[in-house]
Amino acid sequence: MTMTLDGTEVAAPRERDGLQYPFPAKPEPGKTVEVAPGIHWIRQPLPFQLNHINVWLIEDGHGWAVVDTGIASSTSKDLWRQVLAHMGDKPVTKVIVTHLHPDHVGLAGWLVKKFNAPLYMSRTDYLLCRTLVMDTGQPAPDEGVLFYKAAGFPDDMIEEYKRRFGGFGMGVHRLPQSFQRLVDGQELVVGKHRWRMVVGRGHAPEHICLWCPELKLMISGDQILPRISSNVSVFPTEPDANPLQEWLDSCKHLRTLIPDETLICPAHNEPFYGVKTRMTQLIDGHEEGMAKLLELCATPKRAVDTFPALFRTKITGGNYGMATGESLAHLNCLIARGQLTRTRDADGIDWYARAQV
Repeated sequence: MTMTLDGTEVAAPRERDGLQYPFPAKPEPGKTVEVAPGIHWIRQPLPFQLNHINVWLIEDGHGWAVVDTGIASSTSKDLWRQVLAHMGDKPVTKVIVTHLHPDHVGLAGWLVKKFNAPLYMSRTDYLLCRTLVMDTGQPAPDEGVLFYKAAGFPDDMIEEYKRRFGGFGMGVHRLPQSFQRLVDGQELVVGKHRWRMVVGRGHAPEHICLWCPELKLMISGDQILPRISSNVSVFPTEPDANPLQEWLDSCKHLRTLIPDETLICPAHNEPFYGVKTRMTQLIDGHEEGMAKLLELCATPKRAVDTFPALFRTKITGGNYGMATGESLAHLNCLIARGQLTRTRDADGIDWYARAQV
């Protein structure tokens, strides 16, 4: 423990892997932790292996701006009601969403309708979210079946893909028909402060981070996480995409742009200091993974054969598709760099091999 100037005993900040965590306690359900004047941290539960998301309230005049919303569920709605009552039952003035994934955008439409508040998102993520929601209830497309067959999916996982297809929309409340566009470099006034929009790519097409240099604070969504790396995947809609290079470029940009004294408020785990260290860790981790892939592909491999080079966790039915998408992102990046080749056999299976130099 350490002592404040008035003698009060407080918990010392934690340190781990070169990062500093200044808040010893997480918010209790239905309550908040104030991380800076007028900036409040809330945790919402998620029904996944990653079992929580951090969402944020920013004091905005007579009400609150919300940054990210949690997934659409009755539990999440109840917790929002508790939080807003705990914070004085002031209205929501803005709903700001960092990117399109259901744990971030899920209750945006509900909050917008409940408070007649505007929705702020990047254009790409708003439109893609609406497109993906339209898949709900539709059969899996042939292009998706062929994509995962090419990656090496066994028959039972192909059937699982078909069963799960369209599940995205199950966690998203109906979005409003209009929104306010956020773009890189734009400044948005919320309450007493100006927030600069910083776009990252790779995890989502046009992910918005909110940076307030005056407060020395960034709400980073999934673009900067302290102890896990956001999923960077290739999907059937764009099978030759190279999102990993976009992710690496974004990490390098953020490492240069954001001062180290900035408090990073991520979507998962806890707020921390040490953004430059963390960006380097994320870059190095993916580069090391690709180096292992090159060694593994000294003899041809399918995408599903490359899991041991990239993942320490066990790959099961629940994360098989996500692992495949991330493996393909690394493989596509190496192809774009000229270090791997891809050959499709007569059965429609893709094989990856180290390029001959």
